[in-house]
Amino acid sequence: MLVWRESELGKFQYTGGKEDWEEVIKIAAGCDEFLIDDEDELVSDEDRSCYNCRFRRWTKDSFICMRSK
Repeated sequence: MLVWRESELGKFQYTGGKEDWEEVIKIAAGCDEFLIDDEDELVSDEDRSCYNCRFRRWTKDSFICMRSK
């Protein structure tokens, strides 16, 4: 399964949408650049989740990862 695709910004766009809770926890666990967002921006009960990352930017259907990789 393709998890990321390159966005028009040249960054990673997640293909799993906004409700793929378990997968984004696994991805964040292996990410060296994960940085938890401000408390009022957290959406997942699991702190270390792409959905809670400071580098996440929401899109209509998913999110873009703005990390440097």
